[in-house]
Amino acid sequence: MSYLLDGKRIVMGTDYYPEHWDPSMWDEDLKRMQETGIEVIRIAEFAWNKFEPREGEFTFSFFDDFLAHCNACSMKVIFGTPTATPPAWMTDKYPEVLNAKMDGTLYRHGARRHYNYNSVVYQNFTKELVEKLASHYGPNPAIVGWQIDNEINCECNEFYSESDTLAFRRFLKDKYGTIENLNKAWGTVFWNQTYTAWSEVYVPRVTLSNNTNPHEVLDYKRFVSDSACRWAKMQSDIIARYRKPGDFITTNGIFQDIDSHRMTQESLDFITYDSYPNMAYELDTNLPAGDLKDRNWSMMLDEVRSIHGIYGIMEQQSGANGWNVRMVSPTPRPGQITLWTMQSIAHGADYIGYFRWRTATMGTEIYWHGILDYSSRENRRIAEIRKIHSLFQKIGSVAGNAYEANVGILESYDNKWDAELDIWHAEIEKQSAAAIYRAAQFTHTPIDYVYLRENTGAEDLTKYKVLFYPHAMIANGQQVKILQEYVAQGGILVLGCRAGLKTMTGQCTQENLPGVFRELAGAEVTEFTFVAKDEGITHAGWDGTEMETVLFNEELAPLGSAKVLARYEDSYYQGSPALIENSVGKGKVYYLGSAFSENTAQIFLEKLQVANPYGNLISLPRDCEIAVRSNGSESYLFVLNYSKEEQKLTLHKQMNDLYRGEMVSGELTLEGYGTRVFKIEEQ
Repeated sequence: MSYLLDGKRIVMGTDYYPEHWDPSMWDEDLKRMQETGIEVIRIAEFAWNKFEPREGEFTFSFFDDFLAHCNACSMKVIFGTPTATPPAWMTDKYPEVLNAKMDGTLYRHGARRHYNYNSVVYQNFTKELVEKLASHYGPNPAIVGWQIDNEINCECNEFYSESDTLAFRRFLKDKYGTIENLNKAWGTVFWNQTYTAWSEVYVPRVTLSNNTNPHEVLDYKRFVSDSACRWAKMQSDIIARYRKPGDFITTNGIFQDIDSHRMTQESLDFITYDSYPNMAYELDTNLPAGDLKDRNWSMMLDEVRSIHGIYGIMEQQSGANGWNVRMVSPTPRPGQITLWTMQSIAHGADYIGYFRWRTATMGTEIYWHGILDYSSRENRRIAEIRKIHSLFQKIGSVAGNAYEANVGILESYDNKWDAELDIWHAEIEKQSAAAIYRAAQFTHTPIDYVYLRENTGAEDLTKYKVLFYPHAMIANGQQVKILQEYVAQGGILVLGCRAGLKTMTGQCTQENLPGVFRELAGAEVTEFTFVAKDEGITHAGWDGTEMETVLFNEELAPLGSAKVLARYEDSYYQGSPALIENSVGKGKVYYLGSAFSENTAQIFLEKLQVANPYGNLISLPRDCEIAVRSNGSESYLFVLNYSKEEQKLTLHKQMNDLYRGEMVSGELTLEGYGTRVFKIEEQ
């Protein structure tokens, strides 16, 4: 058990940068934090120069002094390794540590994350620094955990330095063995891209119209993930030798082109996340889930939970966010900090660390506001956070309980990465991902994201009554075998169009579609097309229910004893099968030859009898989200109102309102942006 996730209580923290403030402010800040309910702070993740002001010259006096203040008042500390911001003396003398654009232009000093993981020079500097920090600060009683780097792959998830090319070649040699195998996997016979030596292979480079080999780019994304994971492990292995018993190792955030499951398994005790729902209110926002707005962050939190069921929030929104060069957003409205905090807890967080204690008065993040503004004056936000702390005392028994869901959405990193580089895949994935999540949210149906990995077994899936795999373009026989075992034991699998289109190299299969899913789905694709814009939304009838078949439509044919459940009602393929049901053992597979709209996803949830699983306990309007955390014997029901207007709820059985400490039932009023946590009393 770690200090943050001990399963006994919800812990409150914040991020603090002592190097930004005069030391005369430290004691007052620490005392005020504790009076607010804050007992943990994160420090040091951008402070390399405070430890190594010049090459090879190490000093610990600054943070020794600050940690002495922390120990004096019993403030606990998460210590960050400051490797996201290499110092100017290094980048000036050793430009090979810098990352580069695709055209080779180096990212120069002046921002952050401008290094590349694969520079041997940077790796050596990092190893030396982390060794010094871990050995010196590891025994300090104030420290309860370590954060590796900061937001790995944030802002930039592409690496095109010479060091990356050399490392990419090693990665490919290990994977393919020979240049001939590489040529086959990448299909280099197309457009005469054949390689004759490893020295001819580079990370993706600028080409005419930026047309790059998609199979090369898929492997490149795998390589970027591998590099980031090795980077985390390099630091974690060092810290592990010096940390005190019980001190944890984590890192914060989940970003593109990184296998966060692998990184967590290899290097972390648990992962933490940085939650900024206020980005939904940016002036130029373009969120995939549309009018979910800040509720869309529940989708991100569900993704984090797929990595580690109970997790922490290293950075929780506490003010307006924005840099001087991008992002403009409003200050959280009264009640929204509480709402977003409870959103995180409802989805599995047992630690909430607010970013940040004080708003920076200098640098790029002068508009990324914290709990306090530029001065020390009291404000509405710190008052709200004090109230949140009092709520933490009332709902502490929620800690350690798991999020409940009997519907899962399957994912794989290969498919996620392919959808980033393949516009055909991207269009249908974006459509269906948003639609299914919206349908789940608005029917009050909690979901889990479930990743298919090398060690995934059917036993990992059997807790779910229904699994959606919207567009399993890249898949192999082993994954299909696991899904078949899940279905045979009574599970229900819903597949969407384009399943089985590609092999693991990203090449299109020559098998009849849906490729490796053909037998499991009991279906065959005879024709397919994107829906022309002049046709609008097409439809299919399913047992008298009209459902939308959007964006991409496949004409299907049933195989064996499989049944046609719905046929297209529009376009030149009117009358062709659109939905096929196949019985496999005790379960069923549904193959929809289309992308999902919210309407279609809702129909599936309702017809498969998994929508609104807590409808016998509570009725609530569309603007409210429901979540349940349970340990099997005790269950806690969260209700979150994302509207500024008050909402009416109806409890169909008596429950314990933990906020008020009283038994309640019947109709209740939830204020705008209001939240409640009810303990479900067993009868």
